[in-house]
Amino acid sequence: MVHAIFEDLDIVIVGGGICGLATALALHRKGMKSVVLEKSETLRASGGAIAIQPNGWRALDELGVASKLRSNGIRLERIHEIYLNGGKPKEKFVDYSNIGETRWVKRSDLIESLAQDLPLGTIRVGCQIFSVKIDANTSFPTLQLNDGTIIRAKMLIGCDGANSVVADFLELNPKKLHPSSGVRGFTYFPNGHGFAPELLRTIRDKTTAGVAPVNDNLLFWFVNHQYNYQDSKMVEDSKMIKQMVSCPMGHIARPVSERNVTVAGDSMHAMTPFVGQGGSASIEDAVVLARCMARKFQANYNNDHKDFKRKKMIEEAIDEYVNERRMRLVKLALQSYLLGTNMLMFGIIVVICEDLLLQEPAS
Repeated sequence: MVHAIFEDLDIVIVGGGICGLATALALHRKGMKSVVLEKSETLRASGGAIAIQPNGWRALDELGVASKLRSNGIRLERIHEIYLNGGKPKEKFVDYSNIGETRWVKRSDLIESLAQDLPLGTIRVGCQIFSVKIDANTSFPTLQLNDGTIIRAKMLIGCDGANSVVADFLELNPKKLHPSSGVRGFTYFPNGHGFAPELLRTIRDKTTAGVAPVNDNLLFWFVNHQYNYQDSKMVEDSKMIKQMVSCPMGHIARPVSERNVTVAGDSMHAMTPFVGQGGSASIEDAVVLARCMARKFQANYNNDHKDFKRKKMIEEAIDEYVNERRMRLVKLALQSYLLGTNMLMFGIIVVICEDLLLQEPAS
């Protein structure tokens, strides 16, 4: 007979991606210890590049990792778009000086920078979550791992992406919000690529292709294609339009926490890539959550963690975090979603407000 292994932990973060590691680091900077459970056998450092916009850089500055990431990347000066529909190509330029610091960062560099600043033992790989439940006696979340281990946490944070097991427990189901496919990758030029410091995009119908320099030698490229949403039917079907518009707002508008459980990153706000805020907003989540925790616990937190028994304080910190993030994320997700589904065709005006990109992370 195999006996289950029980472990009691204070803060458990599910998911060792960008948001999970950023959340662990943000808590660490505030003097709080956490454990990150990653289902893969190693940290997933593979992948393409991520656009980090001004709000993301401010959050990375707070985490103490921005300087080494800046040294590896080119600051972009503008967005250069070429529209190929119709006759003569049309060009549009957006000056980044009106928006603020924007760079493309290799996902592997970002993951490594966050992980390197975490205390040893924070990250545990190969930890597949089988189920999440609330313990009837303590009212704290309990996780069962695929190896039979049972972890009792005083606080659980889901940072495990759009198919999050924690979001499923909260009945959020933040699945993919737009029908699209894409390919992306890097091209390395040993003698320099010679591309201007800009994001260059070409748009034809529902296909967008683009390139952006990461550094003097590395060029990131991508091609995205959006599937047809039966556009002709949507023009005639107001209910379908309403359903699509409400989709990104739906799970954010619902409660995104229960007792001592909450989510961050794509688990909280899966969005299309069209405003380039997925990464930056996730890092913002981490910083805001840690600030809310610190405000509740900084006067009482001590090394033996006795105050974590005060469940009400954890719940209050989570409530503050959710309230601070809700409207910002609704606006970003809605704008991103509408752009991604070409809702401009139906007379819905979408404005990507610079104040969203320039807004300071909530303090």
